[in-house]
Amino acid sequence: MTPELEILAIAVVTAVAAALPGVFLVLRRMAMVSDAISHAILPGIVVAFFLTRDLSSPLLLLAAAATGVLTVALIEALARSRQVPEDAAIGIVFPALFSIGVILISRAASDVHLDTDAVLLGELAFAPFHRFTPGGVDLGPAALWSMGAILLLNATLVVVAWKELKLATVDGALAALLGFQPAVVHYVLMTMVSVTAVGAFDAVGSILVVALIIAPPATAYLVAERLGPMIGLAIAAAAAAATAGWAAALALDVSIAGAIAGAAGAIFAVVFLVAPERGLIAQARRRRGQRLDLAVRMLLVHLLHHQDTPAAAEECREAGLHRHLGWREPWTRKVVARAEGRSLVERHDRLVRTTDEGRRLADAAVVGFAG
Repeated sequence: MTPELEILAIAVVTAVAAALPGVFLVLRRMAMVSDAISHAILPGIVVAFFLTRDLSSPLLLLAAAATGVLTVALIEALARSRQVPEDAAIGIVFPALFSIGVILISRAASDVHLDTDAVLLGELAFAPFHRFTPGGVDLGPAALWSMGAILLLNATLVVVAWKELKLATVDGALAALLGFQPAVVHYVLMTMVSVTAVGAFDAVGSILVVALIIAPPATAYLVAERLGPMIGLAIAAAAAAATAGWAAALALDVSIAGAIAGAAGAIFAVVFLVAPERGLIAQARRRRGQRLDLAVRMLLVHLLHHQDTPAAAEECREAGLHRHLGWREPWTRKVVARAEGRSLVERHDRLVRTTDEGRRLADAAVVGFAG
């Protein structure tokens, strides 16, 4: 496998691994907790490095995961105090912990690879140079193996704890009533996020971790109504963002991590526009349809009040409807055409009259307006 394909494989595996816990964070309205965790785990990594002096030590992973859980516990403790809202608690806890980590790096570890640029940005281009060589046998990039293991762990937890995660996410009170211990489920999920963040830390940096945890699940949320399809779409969006960003970075000679984050944002923006139910275009069409339907009802009420009166020749004349209704003439033509297409009105001798169905709808509208 060429270095370029190894980078692509690492990016895809990392993106999918991040998207799995991200779906539950988005559904729980806790997306920004991932940002807090991905930054706040830094002091845990630094302290573990001071103890081991080995960047590949598994103790770094354990310390970072523990720091991530500690971050969530501190945020929730502040929020439960009712002295500050939850978003403010996030804004207090994670900058404090992250700044401690940055200070420790700059003061005591500035001469090692664990530096602030790598922490913030990461560099996927360097990942193939760090190989996994048990017994002297080259089995590929170490990041691919570590993120593959994390992906397998996340997928296993989602499958094994599917009912618990689903119920605790949808209705925590019901989960507690049924004995599913939503607090335990919550901290298991936070541990998943922490482990995923630290596993991707060195290769892609904290910024891309946040983008991959939030953007693909948010994209899937715009399309899917059920949890199963949402997870599948989040995985697809994550893999697509990784692939598109990798290709764009090679073509433009730019940061791979930055290109992947940009691709994830671009995919979300496109879906945000064209999603069939929640997209901006669909919403605009619905609003326009609702406006037309309301105008049709107003037209029917107007016709019903005048069509069998001496004033019908003027009030129901197609060419003069816009003046009587206070509408613009092009809009009036659209309303009449929509009503005619639904067999609610008919044209006769340049007059517009309600059909029997239109009369029933107008009567119902009059009752509704009166109510």
